[in-house]
Amino acid sequence: MDEEALVAVEREVGLMFRRGRARVAELSRRVHPELEGMAYSMLAYIEQAGRVRVTDVGVHFAVGKATVSRQIRALEELGLVAREADPLDRRAALVSLTEDGRERYRAAYGVRMRRMREVMGGWSREDVVRFADLLHRFNDVLGESPAE
Repeated sequence: MDEEALVAVEREVGLMFRRGRARVAELSRRVHPELEGMAYSMLAYIEQAGRVRVTDVGVHFAVGKATVSRQIRALEELGLVAREADPLDRRAALVSLTEDGRERYRAAYGVRMRRMREVMGGWSREDVVRFADLLHRFNDVLGESPAE
């Protein structure tokens, strides 16, 4: 494997992650001024899932019970998600977006997608599809092995 190419990939991925964190922080403030970046990401996951167990949110983000509980509680306090008992297991809780949470998230999502269209507007469809495929492949590999 070409060391120089690997260093270039590592540098660009690091830059993408740093910019991504800053972007998530900005988007979270669009949803609500008091919303943290991690909670915004959880909001996005819950919106996609519809109704999901709190424990599954923690598994998806690879965070502990205390962290996910704190973030979900913050989302609840802001009126963005609602929690209910899981009818299949009363010990577990399900969360879903409130109507306000859905509206606020979708508005921020619209801004995010407009930005993606601007950034990638000059790319061919084939390049965008190829880039998405490569990112998916990269993320699959990242998910397979623990960080060193």
